[in-house]
Amino acid sequence: MKSFIVAGAQISVKPNDVEYNVKKSIKWMEKAVKDCKPDLLVFPETITTGFSTNLSPEELYDIVDTIPGKITDRIAEVAKRLKIYVVFPTYERGEKGGEIYNSASLIDSNGKIVGVYRKTHPFSLENVHRGGWVIPGTKAPVFETELGKIGIIICYDGDFPELSRALAVQGAEVIIRPAALLRSFDIWSLTNRARAYDNHVYVVGINAVGSDAAGNYYMGNSMIVTPIANKIAQGTGAEEIIYAELDPVSPLKYITFGSNSPQIFDHLEDRNLEAYKEAMKPAKSAFEPFKRIPFIENDNT
Repeated sequence: MKSFIVAGAQISVKPNDVEYNVKKSIKWMEKAVKDCKPDLLVFPETITTGFSTNLSPEELYDIVDTIPGKITDRIAEVAKRLKIYVVFPTYERGEKGGEIYNSASLIDSNGKIVGVYRKTHPFSLENVHRGGWVIPGTKAPVFETELGKIGIIICYDGDFPELSRALAVQGAEVIIRPAALLRSFDIWSLTNRARAYDNHVYVVGINAVGSDAAGNYYMGNSMIVTPIANKIAQGTGAEEIIYAELDPVSPLKYITFGSNSPQIFDHLEDRNLEAYKEAMKPAKSAFEPFKRIPFIENDNT
């Protein structure tokens, strides 16, 4: 990994107006380059439509596209012109009508798609297996770039330590987390900082603001967190750019920010793998939620 500037465009959408939202994203790409000259720019989850669309899977399928496709081609063209990397999250068409993935593409500064991540833990109401519209992804790739090794998770994915750990074990140095998070700030901050500290990686959490078609309102508060869980950038609840320079040399040298006390441990190296054998099997919490949404089979998967 080299030293580079990462930025997040914490913006709102016009619900389900893909053309408007793509044009707005391009304007914010240009704004980010003018304001802070990032090497990598990240947008919030489902930036082309908003998270809750109030559309059927078939209706949503008709207004989004494949990756690569006409939507990402336009973002890639601008990324090439501006010479920046972009993480661009959008609903993605599957192979058959009505098949939808919640995805994020990583586009490089030459306008090429480095790779695509499909959300592996759709939120309960979003998950096609619980009556929603999103097919869960099954892969957790790490993308090798000239900036460093980058992994992507999306929103609710950040609640699952195993996913970020899988990325870290593969060598990820930075985990990008686009989000449209509707829970509390405390949960948002805790999970971003915990995933960074658990795995000694940078976490870039970029959350939506404004509302979607279902009338959900998003709180923003995007953040960039170091491998010792120190926030080095923090957003407000408004549209804005946040940014920070990621240091490849000393993020693990000291126990905490502003201290000279040396750090002498590594969470990845110190894992006791023998103790984890029981972790990878189905389970439920010992405590009951208000309601469990039944798991169902779906013809779209």
